[in-house]
Amino acid sequence: MLMLAAEGLLPKIDAAIFADTGWEPAAVYTHLDRLEREVAQPAGIPIHRVTAGNIRNDALDPDHRFASMPLFVKNPDGGDGMTRRQCTAEYKLKPIKAKVRQLLGYPHPTPVPRGVYVEQWIGISRDEFGRAKDSGINYLRSAWPLLDLDGAADGREGWTRTDCMRYLHSRGWKSTPKSACIGCPFHGNAQWRQLRDEQPGEWADAVAFDHAIRSGNARGNANGKPLLGEAYLHRSRRPLDQAPIDRVTAHEWASKQTDVFGQIADIELEQGDPDGCSPWSCRSGQAVSDEPDAA
Repeated sequence: MLMLAAEGLLPKIDAAIFADTGWEPAAVYTHLDRLEREVAQPAGIPIHRVTAGNIRNDALDPDHRFASMPLFVKNPDGGDGMTRRQCTAEYKLKPIKAKVRQLLGYPHPTPVPRGVYVEQWIGISRDEFGRAKDSGINYLRSAWPLLDLDGAADGREGWTRTDCMRYLHSRGWKSTPKSACIGCPFHGNAQWRQLRDEQPGEWADAVAFDHAIRSGNARGNANGKPLLGEAYLHRSRRPLDQAPIDRVTAHEWASKQTDVFGQIADIELEQGDPDGCSPWSCRSGQAVSDEPDAA
């Protein structure tokens, strides 16, 4: 969307905001630097980098309040559970909202007057329009420009993810890394495999973190409120370096089917992973509910 705005194919935007959890893959920061240098700056569009801290360090710091990740839990009775997800709200939404209020001239706690708002673009493509949801915040009105674009390969209104990748490739952007924490529990097997096979340092970091959170976050343990059960990053509820990540999921097979042009529709941005989180458009749907025996 930033490139489309810079080229005049979408209206020029006033600013872009990147919420940094502090634990993104190195490729994401490299991509962001290039995007700022080659696209945003020449177009006069500032990219504001905001953060609420380093999510990895916070989880392991007994003195820091931790907004929990949706960890997979093996309960004492052998049943499965999940911890409550607070990380998207704390490390993505909160810093973005704070920056928006600042840009509007009404930083917290100054109330934003009725009728004052920003139009917030969210990059939902046509094949995932079910993720399009409003922020529910009066001063943040969501819009989804990709859903209204002409020029889709199939002649219909709105761009698909494949249309987006074709556009990026035509502009010399053949690699678009997915923005997600290195140790995000919503990674699919394909993304875990890529991390293991192509980024051994980041894989080792995720494995070490997985081991460190087996009993829950450090703050809860220090305060005498340990996790009832064992926590894991992988949905198999096995240590990450022992998890069955080489198993190819049904979603991965589906993503490798050829499109109507005979081209492979398995796009880099997806990595064969149906889940994940993004501000106001979480792939996983509703926030993970609390499990009574996984508190």
